[in-house]
Amino acid sequence: MEGLVIKSTGSNYIVGIGEKRIDCKVRGKLRLDMLRTTNPVAVGDIVEFEFQEDDKTGVITNIKDRKNCIVRKSVNLSKENHIIAANVDQCLLILTLIMPETPLEFVDRFLVSAQAYKVPAILVFNKADIYTDGLEDVLNETMTIYQNIGYKTLAVSSVTGEGIEELKEILKDKTTLLSGNSGTGKSTLVNTVNPGLNLKTAEISQYSFAGKHTTTFAEMFDLNFGGKIIDTPGIKGFGLSGMTEEDIAHNFPEMFKYLSRCKFYNCTHTHEPGCAVKEAVDQGLISPSRYHSYLSIISDNNSNSKYRQKSR
Repeated sequence: MEGLVIKSTGSNYIVGIGEKRIDCKVRGKLRLDMLRTTNPVAVGDIVEFEFQEDDKTGVITNIKDRKNCIVRKSVNLSKENHIIAANVDQCLLILTLIMPETPLEFVDRFLVSAQAYKVPAILVFNKADIYTDGLEDVLNETMTIYQNIGYKTLAVSSVTGEGIEELKEILKDKTTLLSGNSGTGKSTLVNTVNPGLNLKTAEISQYSFAGKHTTTFAEMFDLNFGGKIIDTPGIKGFGLSGMTEEDIAHNFPEMFKYLSRCKFYNCTHTHEPGCAVKEAVDQGLISPSRYHSYLSIISDNNSNSKYRQKSR
């Protein structure tokens, strides 16, 4: 039998065939074959499975080839990656400038992963109604940074309704991954777009101004106006693995067009003379915040490489 993974709860999965839902586990051999990931199966995967003797539960025996996926480095040091979702048409990163603040480095790391795995990414700036006292200018400046690179951005508010209809058009008839830090209002936003889903929400902590986890596991939902969304747990950090410095630079689109102009073919864009990327930063053609994100990512990448070598 073949079906679509619509929910992942650790070692258990729910596979859908039309309206039917089957509780499944993963065959042991399949787990052994995919030890480089914490989760061998992800929401969005098309899988083959066999019914067990009770004819109600199943065992996943094979994963069909993925057209794409979104991957981040696992917090579990014994594994390489965690697959957030597979086979999506686009991903939406829900972010907020305050209450809580989404670090731009987190945004850039997410975009690098999306670019690397060929998933179109859209930045949704949520809670636009609370950007007062000069924060509107900060919002516009931040959105402009990413618009100039070529990313689509959208400011939305579940309170005022700003951007909601445009967001529905973006989601319509597509399979979309929703991701972001805890507390950025993903679930509230989904409930505004599609009230019948009634996803669980929580208030921001008034002590730390940080979000509280309301989504525990990744799950796919049908939208009543067409399309599917994959709601995922809020994440604090977005580590990248398995990329060289060259790979990382290639996945910063605004840096990519300058790479061939560097004096040295193996330029790391950190200290070398004649670096076209650094010159572009100095000339304001590349955002300093984006360049600092690049430096942080390659620094982490080098540290992780040294750790892996010592562990061998």
